[in-house]
Amino acid sequence: MDQSFEDDRLASSSFLPEDRLEGALRPERLEDFVGQERHKENLRVFIQAALQRGEALDHCLFHGPPGLGKTTLAHILAKELGSQVRVTSGPVLEKPADLAGLLTNLNDRDILFVDEVHRLGKVVEEYLYPAMEDFRLDILLDRGAAARSVQLTLPRFTLVGATTRAGLLSSPLMARFGIVVHLEHYQRQELASILERSARLLELDLDPQAAYEVAGRCRGTPRIANRLLRRLRDFAQVKGQGRITLDIARYGLERLEVDEEGLDRLDRAFLRILCETYQGGPVGLGTLSVALGEEEDTLEEVLEPFLVKEGFLQRTPRGRVATARAWSHLGLPPRPSAGDTGILPF
Repeated sequence: MDQSFEDDRLASSSFLPEDRLEGALRPERLEDFVGQERHKENLRVFIQAALQRGEALDHCLFHGPPGLGKTTLAHILAKELGSQVRVTSGPVLEKPADLAGLLTNLNDRDILFVDEVHRLGKVVEEYLYPAMEDFRLDILLDRGAAARSVQLTLPRFTLVGATTRAGLLSSPLMARFGIVVHLEHYQRQELASILERSARLLELDLDPQAAYEVAGRCRGTPRIANRLLRRLRDFAQVKGQGRITLDIARYGLERLEVDEEGLDRLDRAFLRILCETYQGGPVGLGTLSVALGEEEDTLEEVLEPFLVKEGFLQRTPRGRVATARAWSHLGLPPRPSAGDTGILPF
């Protein structure tokens, strides 16, 4: 396969161009944010305490799979604190001067949101340490014998970092976050509630049964839920007199190739190659990448986590292995005998 699926994968939790519209569906207050109840209650306490003391909120790190609300929570924090939020990302901050420009334009208790914070360059990250800890920035002017250092006093701001790969953060950076939140996939009923709220904002007629059906196929991810809702709106308009009924939802999801387990075309292609071409594995990620025509990073970071979580795939030291559930889901005969592969039969 030489065609890349990622750009049109509705079931991908990665940000796609059409998701630029999701800002209109984001809640602005914690009370409107559905799910993540334990973290939400803790954040409410931290915000109230910071307001009562008149201090900036401690630096926050939000980590977890994409599409679960890290950016949304950063904007909610700013709203609840009555502050402004400045948005950037790790790869954009290439030089210390880029960081200095952002930090010196903040006001007290403002929020600097850094997406993909694990991708900060080492030099920029080191400049960030005193900014986070002591609210100062040491700028080196000139070089060699003429070099001199200028220390800038910064407003007491809150850095909110977001990452899908917390394991790549350096220990010194991780230690400077006072509040660490790991976002988890949402329950089906929570996603149904999110869909019903989004439908109200979009002025859509969405049956509760249809919302529950879509919620079961969006991989526990609000971003995917809202994306599917927008596409089903089109099917409802053309095929269903504007109302998203259970039948329209099922028809639309079938046309979109999102099955009952939330697997899409690329997921099934991945499992089918693993089962039919490589007898279920173990097989290396590089080999699967070539067979699918996809980058290894796409498979490892976007596709595989859901397959592993749902029990379709195992990652082993020797490679990827399809589970009994994968064989069954594809309608294939049971996995052949493990023989001497070193993998236990299912």
